[in-house]
Amino acid sequence: MKRALVMGNWKMNLDYVEAVHLVQQLGVLASNRPLDHVDVVVVPPFVDLRSVTSVVESERVPVGVGAQHVNPLESGAHTGEISAPMLRRLGVASVLVGHSERRQMYSMSDDVVAQTLQAATRHGLAGVLCVGESLDVREAGQHLDYVADQLRSALEGLSDTQRELVTIAYEPIWAIGTGLSASTDQVREMTEHIRVVASSLSLANARVLYGGSVNAENAGAIVRESGVDGFLVGGASLKAESFWSIGEAVDDCYAGRAT
Repeated sequence: MKRALVMGNWKMNLDYVEAVHLVQQLGVLASNRPLDHVDVVVVPPFVDLRSVTSVVESERVPVGVGAQHVNPLESGAHTGEISAPMLRRLGVASVLVGHSERRQMYSMSDDVVAQTLQAATRHGLAGVLCVGESLDVREAGQHLDYVADQLRSALEGLSDTQRELVTIAYEPIWAIGTGLSASTDQVREMTEHIRVVASSLSLANARVLYGGSVNAENAGAIVRESGVDGFLVGGASLKAESFWSIGEAVDDCYAGRAT
């Protein structure tokens, strides 16, 4: 049985001092309440990465470290950008690709998303491909086709080795930071659809996450009833206790499946 994955996207929050403190708190929680079936990853801002990876390594905190974005190019005159080799040198193991905020606020097109996923996985980073529809698209009944197009655009052309590094995160734009969470029926429908499309592109074993106002109260029900493999968590990942509680909810569900 594949392990679940819970990722905490800190977005543009927490300076390096706050980041270190949060990771140390996660280390304490991990010692007292270990998760046997869940991989946990924190995704700090770029300026926190070195501090976070140092604490994770020195204090042996059982979490992975991811980045929120990466440029598809390796180097050059691209002020303000970060390359995949730079992230690898810092001990970063994964990167979000095509988060809805990058697509909407920074004009990240499907073509750039595909180039970014290619570059990240080519350099050995696990690429977490984010897909999801706006409320207008869902209300028009076009959400399944819309997400399928996003998947095909990003995933076609990957090598077998690169495909093994891909996780897919479904994040309906209308449920991100709004306090609204998609119903379990909506998440289950899209999760099943994503798996069908991914399988047609030779990614049958890719983990599928859900992101959108996930918290400790709704995490267990979503995992049990929708079949997702974990979560991409936003605001609830900024507090160690709430984030670890989400991991515990997922772990409890997976423990039940294993018995």
